[in-house]
Amino acid sequence: MGVEIKLTDQELPVSPVFIDFLHHIVAEIPFEGAVWGDQLSESLSHEQRRIRQSATEHAQTVLAAPVGQKAIARAYELLVALMTGDVETIKDIQLKFHFINVIGVPRNGGSYLTKELYRALGFHPDRVPNVIAHDGFPDAGPFRFERGVNSWMTTLQTMAEFLTMIELYFGKNRPHGGKIVVPKKLTKGIYAGGFFHRILGRSVENILTVRHPVTSCISTYEKSGGLPSDGKFRVRGNIEEWVRRDLGYTGCDADELAEMDYFDAYLRYWEHYHYNIATTGLSANREITVVAYCKERMEDLVRAFYYRFGQRNPKPEPFEVFAENRARHPEWFRRAEPAVRRVAEVWATVGLHFPRDDVMEAW
Repeated sequence: MGVEIKLTDQELPVSPVFIDFLHHIVAEIPFEGAVWGDQLSESLSHEQRRIRQSATEHAQTVLAAPVGQKAIARAYELLVALMTGDVETIKDIQLKFHFINVIGVPRNGGSYLTKELYRALGFHPDRVPNVIAHDGFPDAGPFRFERGVNSWMTTLQTMAEFLTMIELYFGKNRPHGGKIVVPKKLTKGIYAGGFFHRILGRSVENILTVRHPVTSCISTYEKSGGLPSDGKFRVRGNIEEWVRRDLGYTGCDADELAEMDYFDAYLRYWEHYHYNIATTGLSANREITVVAYCKERMEDLVRAFYYRFGQRNPKPEPFEVFAENRARHPEWFRRAEPAVRRVAEVWATVGLHFPRDDVMEAW
């Protein structure tokens, strides 16, 4: 007996991000003006609205163009490969591209490292689109199953679209060590570590950025407009929404979160994020570099990138740090210490070294 299952683009529509990217290709519009590499920028908060509008306006143009049709067909081909375990199709991508993923809690220096990786490779970062370089795509997160949403299918489909975009954007670039290097800020990679490890290739490099939870928290609330006057947790920006989402996934309901101290909520998110690094499959790859947040350590790592990719006079942009943050909220440091210790212990169980002494410098 044979069973035929049909899924159309009604059930699995092309994402607006993919349409916006293809519109640039079809209309021969240069990728420029990207701001993802700015450590202090708030501009990305408006990017989703722009992408949705662009996709609505240009979808028919993309669908009518041969290059658009070919790219969309390729994305669905890769989606089927991911769904059915077509290893050979995915292996062709792994043999051509070498991914360097920068992974860590937001506000941990990942954008800086990703930007400097692109500069070391000879790219102008403002001409590398957000979807290629930054952490919103492919989409991964705590599992959701609700009306019209199966988040695992979303992860599969956005990965298929991402790989198609990689082929289009990088396909003719000069290889290094036999492969074309693709830097990627992959904040969401920890939610499906084994998936990203196996699909992007077992030779993938992961750079893990780590920072003290107190200074990470300060940077987060500053990006969102400051610490709420009552000290309670509030959702005002993307990172705070991720905190709410992740805590909800582990059993914290809305009423409990509304009464939770801002730092207690953030610290729980920070701790669980780092557990995921160790427990979801990323640690299966031993090409892992762990770098603790600090001006000298970040800039030294960047210089190593420059030398590795053939630049003999490296001049990385300065890494911005704010020493005064270490003097704020002294009581938070006491509350954070057990969580930092637990993360170090969990990492050790899978052979990962958490640089606790460096992190406790609290830059």
